[in-house]
Amino acid sequence: MALIPRSTILISIPFMIISFLLSRAPFKMVSVPPSNPWADEPMKLITTPQYQTKKTDIFTSGATHMALLHNSILRGYNSIYQQAPHLMDQDKADFIAYALVWYKFVKSHHDDEEENLFTKVEEVLQDKTVFEETHKEHESFLAGLASFQEYLTSLKSPADFSSDRLLEIMSSFQQPFETHFHSEISTIAKLSEHPNAPKEGTPENAAASATFKAWGKSTVTKAGVTDVVPFFLMNLDRTVEDGMWANWPPMPAPIRWGLINIAGAIRSGLWKFTSCDSAGQPKELWAFQALEMKKLREARQKGEL
Repeated sequence: MALIPRSTILISIPFMIISFLLSRAPFKMVSVPPSNPWADEPMKLITTPQYQTKKTDIFTSGATHMALLHNSILRGYNSIYQQAPHLMDQDKADFIAYALVWYKFVKSHHDDEEENLFTKVEEVLQDKTVFEETHKEHESFLAGLASFQEYLTSLKSPADFSSDRLLEIMSSFQQPFETHFHSEISTIAKLSEHPNAPKEGTPENAAASATFKAWGKSTVTKAGVTDVVPFFLMNLDRTVEDGMWANWPPMPAPIRWGLINIAGAIRSGLWKFTSCDSAGQPKELWAFQALEMKKLREARQKGEL
């Protein structure tokens, strides 16, 4: 019996790994357009300042990109809130993990704003007071957010999950969370009127623009490439505002595809709960889709179909 050369085995390993990942990639998931309650409630999504005002200054653009990121988080919250009461037992473990990725995303986003973005913007404007209200708003929902994470990580098994308890916790911080996620966008957009706002065409303006762009590129990836990044990209609706943001965030299409389908394949069971599919199209929330599939199976078994 001929032995397979060691070099052949070594060369084949990467292809085997890629083949395995592709078999679990989100693009293979079947999705249908939403017909049940979707991820645009109970928290209201944000209209971007750039779409609303058509302005393109650095603060309007920065606020707009923040709004798009916030909307991904809001759809994530809504997708958790809508699906929690309708889970089947076999989906609870993945759902708990999905909800904890949402928590990780929010916590990382909050910390990165406080530690990096706000400080840099204050330096550009030479004003330490511009985010005073924003800091207070952050404090208003952190306790509820901590309770969310504590409850999910304290469960002894997925079977112990209670949708009533999770929704009770989520409702406890929903109002201040939603208020903050909307008002922060207004706060940033209004900085264009600040007396120290850099004028367009100046080196200061270019430097400030670079600050926003650098922060935007790093804030999600630093939170987690195999969990937060797929969560973020699969809760981005690429059809909103007349398709204006279909290619946001700007990146080569193969990179976007890889972040969703290669990195996302590592924890593939989680992304069935997202609000959008791998192409950024709104889809039926999985919990509702799974229930419909179950009803069809039961009807066939009874000979009703």
